[in-house]
Amino acid sequence: MNGSIHQYFSIGTLLWMSYPGRDPLASLKKIVCDEFFDAVELSRFEDPAVRKQAAAMMEQGLMRVGYGAHPTILGRKLNPNALEETARLAAETALLEAVDEAAELGAEGIAFLAGKWEPEHLEEAYAQLLKTTRNLCGYAAEKGLSVELEVFDYDVDKAVLIGPAPLAARFAADVRKTHRNFGLLVDLSHIPICHETPDFTVRTLAPYITHLHIGNAVMKEGCPAYGDRHPRFGFPNSENSVETLTAFLRLLKDEGFFREDDPLILSFEVTPFGDEDPDAVLAGCKRALNRAWALV
Repeated sequence: MNGSIHQYFSIGTLLWMSYPGRDPLASLKKIVCDEFFDAVELSRFEDPAVRKQAAAMMEQGLMRVGYGAHPTILGRKLNPNALEETARLAAETALLEAVDEAAELGAEGIAFLAGKWEPEHLEEAYAQLLKTTRNLCGYAAEKGLSVELEVFDYDVDKAVLIGPAPLAARFAADVRKTHRNFGLLVDLSHIPICHETPDFTVRTLAPYITHLHIGNAVMKEGCPAYGDRHPRFGFPNSENSVETLTAFLRLLKDEGFFREDDPLILSFEVTPFGDEDPDAVLAGCKRALNRAWALV
């Protein structure tokens, strides 16, 4: 592809996955000072003083900022579509607090994931998730933020309601009836573990996609990094290669996602496995993307 990928996308990474267990400010500085990155996605900073330092650093670096509430939801075992109302409200309260923190960090929006997949109670859970999401969208809109639901697997690892692409499309259409600041976050690494193909997922969800992640997955049971572990490109027995990434970029081009005037954030959702070096893994991600872009 002629030209730079940065014409069409704001390239980012998920800080808590790129540098798990590392000092967040030191890790953030690496990303902000690397001109390859236009964006960074953060999660919770417990210390308000550190949060303030992070916000200042990102502002100085002209970074686009996203906020992921995933560690909060998963770490606290919260369920935004819990059938029991007290449990649903606990998840909603945590997400509303995350909106406040996202605003403090200068984020454009907040991303989260659905709760437990229970096919025997699908419609009831769907209604509960709709309630949570609409309340979250209303609150975020007051602060000028967007809300994005990331599509995860429903029966392999995280096993959450959203979920299969057709159900995700139905859900997004329902939320959009009342809130225009809602969209879907599609991750290349989740597509194989949803038993779908990139063509099917992207074309099904295209009207609602507002954010993209790229990464890898292992679908062979018994192999290292099986499930939703986000290994690096080139990991043994994995599903997504440079060729897969190239085809994904071509698909995005065909579907009208190469937008110079309104670039989506396209972030690496990749994490070191075992004793792998975080800097080396992130460098490999950049090389994979550069090679794929050259082939588009």
